Amino acid sequence: MGHVEVGHLSHALPDGRALLDDVSFRVGDGVTAALVGPNGAGKTTLMRLVAGDLAPQQGTVSRSGGLGVMRQFIGNIRDDTDVHSLLLSTAAEGLRKAGAELEAAELAMMERDDEPTQMRYANALAGWGDAGGYESEVLWDACCMAALGTSYDSCRWRDVRTLSGGEQKRLVLEALLRGPDEVLLLDEPDNYLDVPGKLWLEEQLRATPKTVLLVSHDRELLAQAAQRIVTVESGKVWVHGGGFASYAEARRDRISRLEELRRRWDEEHAKLKQLVLTLGQKAKFNDGLASRYQAAQTRLRKFLEEGPPEVPPADQNLKMRLRGGRTGKRAVICEGLELTGLMRPFDAEIWYAERVAVLGSNGSGKSHFLRMLASVAQELPRSAAPVAPVPHSGIGRLGARVLPGLFAQTHARPDLAGRTPCEIVMTEHALFRNDAMSALARYELQLCADQPFESLSGGQQARLQILLLELGGATLLLLDEPTDNLDLASAEALQEGLESYAGTVLAVTHDRWFAKSFDRFLVFGSDGSVYESDEPVWDETRVVRPR
Repeated sequence: MGHVEVGHLSHALPDGRALLDDVSFRVGDGVTAALVGPNGAGKTTLMRLVAGDLAPQQGTVSRSGGLGVMRQFIGNIRDDTDVHSLLLSTAAEGLRKAGAELEAAELAMMERDDEPTQMRYANALAGWGDAGGYESEVLWDACCMAALGTSYDSCRWRDVRTLSGGEQKRLVLEALLRGPDEVLLLDEPDNYLDVPGKLWLEEQLRATPKTVLLVSHDRELLAQAAQRIVTVESGKVWVHGGGFASYAEARRDRISRLEELRRRWDEEHAKLKQLVLTLGQKAKFNDGLASRYQAAQTRLRKFLEEGPPEVPPADQNLKMRLRGGRTGKRAVICEGLELTGLMRPFDAEIWYAERVAVLGSNGSGKSHFLRMLASVAQELPRSAAPVAPVPHSGIGRLGARVLPGLFAQTHARPDLAGRTPCEIVMTEHALFRNDAMSALARYELQLCADQPFESLSGGQQARLQILLLELGGATLLLLDEPTDNLDLASAEALQEGLESYAGTVLAVTHDRWFAKSFDRFLVFGSDGSVYESDEPVWDETRVVRPR
């Protein structure tokens, strides 16, 4: 069994702003604890500190047992990552080193076939076996069958970018939950999982004997699986020892206590200042009051040295102003549309101002469908990412005056890399800095306005993408899992923004709460069929192909 303990941890951002201040908590043996808080509060940074990716600037991190880590964007290891490399990245350090040596030896064998190269390859094979590589391949075979419906041998060289976000997550989760590590750090493991996948994850987290620290914004998952709630707010951390069902009430009670403590502190501060002022004036005319005046000054100084109580966290105030615009009556037309190898031909019409949720199992083609619609557009909004053509047959086209805006599922925006939110908004939309900062402030991005895009949290990247859709004037929003990295307040702000949006919305989602706000449901069945439903359909599961 393993545990995680964080003691008096502090961390500042490169610009000097304090992100975490004197943070302490413990996750005991076999406990599943959820790390929650607003986007950008420092949850992923805290996970990286626990994982050892970052060195603590102050404080300590200790843990026992082997450590398995799922990063927030697991498919972004490098451009040529294949399934084998992805699975190897979840293994222990010794196995990763043996795998790297075996890969280097294989490449050397391809270049020259002399005796030293053969000996190196033989030694690398022996090292792979000694490190447990062959046993791991048996484990990975079971993981691939469960997550992808095919054997490890048949998919080991498959490019990870050809897997859906849900398939990537499920594959890594299978490897970590089945693996030997006693402590798991899971950064938003439920993102991109379909609902059957989320139900599977909830069951696995309840059953596992491992110690788990996870980041999630999915209230259903938190309610079903989390035994402890560790909250990051305003640079501080506090722990709710119960489950998520009582968390909201516990947070309200805590904020009330902090507000009361702050009120009492302010009152005492005002009394001491008034006492010092009064005694100081009287001591000018009465030497006998000098000692009382000095004592009052000492008391005030010690009071201020102790400092005020923790400031109650402020509620978020996001204001999304998605505008849209009038288009032709038919916004999207599909006639005999088929994405090769993913689904059967289908017909569909989506009308102006409709809200259509695209549901279905992972890997059924939902994300490809949105990208295909974006790729056939004759015009794209400003700051939109270039969309490569998606192979398809049949007709898939957009109506008159339809300007699509695509929200990318995995936030893979190489066009934004190395640029700051303020720079992006200013250059893409010809705004002065003050106007750009005002727009960022509505999305509570002003504090990270000068950070590189890739350094933003997943939720901050998601909010920036939505802001760019707003400023770009898209009349058709193609949203691929928009709520996955958004905290609760941001997700609610997005829903409110969509309610007033004067355009058409087509969204892929596995968010059961978010889907309730849609008018129609286009379901991508696990058997390749595409059909419409009056109600959300959550029981479509991936068809596992036999060996």
